[in-house]
Amino acid sequence: MAKTRTIPFRYTAYALSLAGLLLSLMAGTLLQGWYLALPFIFGALAVLGTWDLLQRKHTVSRNYPILAHFRYFLESIGPEIRQYFIQSDTDERPFSREQRTIIYQRAKNILDKRPFGSQMSMYDEGFEWINHSLRPVNLTDSDFRITIGKHCARPYSASVFNISAMSFGSLSANAILSLNGGAKMGGFYHDTGEGSISRYHREPGGDLVWEIGSAYFGCRHKDGTFNEEMFVENATTDQVKMIEVKLSQGAKPGHGGILPGEKVTPEIAKARGVSPGEDVVSPASHSAFSTPIELLEFLERLRELSGGKPVGFKLAIGHPWEWFAIVKAMLETGKKPDFIVVDGGEGGTGAAPLEFINRLGTPMKEALLLVHNTLVGTNLREDIAIGAAGKIISAFNVARTLALGADWCNAARGYMFSLGCIQSLNCHTGKCPSGVATQDPRRSEKLDVRDKSQRVYNYHKNTVDALKNLLAASGLKHPSELGPEHIIRRTSRTEVHSYLDLFPFLEPGALLKGETGERVFDVYWPEATADSFEPPEFIRKLRDTKLR
Repeated sequence: MAKTRTIPFRYTAYALSLAGLLLSLMAGTLLQGWYLALPFIFGALAVLGTWDLLQRKHTVSRNYPILAHFRYFLESIGPEIRQYFIQSDTDERPFSREQRTIIYQRAKNILDKRPFGSQMSMYDEGFEWINHSLRPVNLTDSDFRITIGKHCARPYSASVFNISAMSFGSLSANAILSLNGGAKMGGFYHDTGEGSISRYHREPGGDLVWEIGSAYFGCRHKDGTFNEEMFVENATTDQVKMIEVKLSQGAKPGHGGILPGEKVTPEIAKARGVSPGEDVVSPASHSAFSTPIELLEFLERLRELSGGKPVGFKLAIGHPWEWFAIVKAMLETGKKPDFIVVDGGEGGTGAAPLEFINRLGTPMKEALLLVHNTLVGTNLREDIAIGAAGKIISAFNVARTLALGADWCNAARGYMFSLGCIQSLNCHTGKCPSGVATQDPRRSEKLDVRDKSQRVYNYHKNTVDALKNLLAASGLKHPSELGPEHIIRRTSRTEVHSYLDLFPFLEPGALLKGETGERVFDVYWPEATADSFEPPEFIRKLRDTKLR
């Protein structure tokens, strides 16, 4: 194809800037006043266009000098344009405007009612609801609680709705102060996240669940291994109510990480037990144990060192045989965690690879069902409490999760919204506009701790009040009475089924008898071993060939 010798239209903006520069310079010699500013404006555009043509990093800029920058600008504000002007009130990406609004209203303690009926498409597949009763009950108290670690020397009475794991370092100091202040006011717990216990967790005095990850922040030796003396110092404080060992988290299971040295401020370093300004590695797996039995022995040791406080672990479900191996270790040794927190694959995080966020880890419903059924099928369920987390923000979310087998729920992003998070999706940049997920003091100091603590308290109280109203309308007196028969899902435009019909629920002791009828149990349970997380022999053989 022959080359054209005319100037392409895409260079028009650049050509106009050059022409404007020349004309404004000529006019400036003859005229006075505001016209003198024009050479600077056209000159700046001409310099920008010349730079676009000469640079080699951005092809679009070379082909469209000056004009390309309009595209870059519009692209940069695309998420905001979609959020504010395009998405409907019910588009969940990741949380809908309706979901965010109900949290803001409950946090501010203002009217949270809606006019004119539901905006939901009730005849679309997947729509869910809770059935009501013709004999509703009158409930006056919404302080629903669950006892965790009933066989421990120091059991804990937890609210059914608590603050999930978010570390100081991921969240700002003022955000941590506000979360813990709200937890103190409302009598619910605040999970520290794996970044350990900072002074901002301690100052308000709210109940803490201390999460310990693979880097053992707050209880580590210089080489990153577990330090018993440091653990005892933190774990025996009255404010720490439970100890939670993080095996994996829903948003990025099986993923380690590195905290760059420039982000390790003296305050973060003190909380985590590391050196300021040095890179800190969080391994993908723990060094304190490597087998299911060793895990349970580690938990038992932590319970002893903490003075008899409930000890458990958090995990996102991956390979089923690994979870089964832990349960078989419980049966063989008699050692059991006091609780297990199931973290769903839909959970949030400050930063993770796209594939991990979207495609790794079992979603909460299926993960919770597997954990609950396994414990029921082995007669361990009554000894082990189950918590669950994964996009839980409303009373219906809580009710649905409890109906599937959980004893209580945790939420992270819901409580972030109560602090004023606007879902700007800048958590990983340090430029959070609401001062929640940033370490920039110029941003975080604008977050008023007194006001936001009250909002955290309000959000919790109004959400459990809404749960109380749901239960009362359903004829139930406590969340523990919720079961899969209460939640209904539309499976087509003409069919609906309860969770009891849709999902498998094992009979007590069914796994021990080998009478489940469920493929995941029939295939992987017999092959799991208490002394190893290794895959079954038939899985190892499959990995050696593409022949199935």
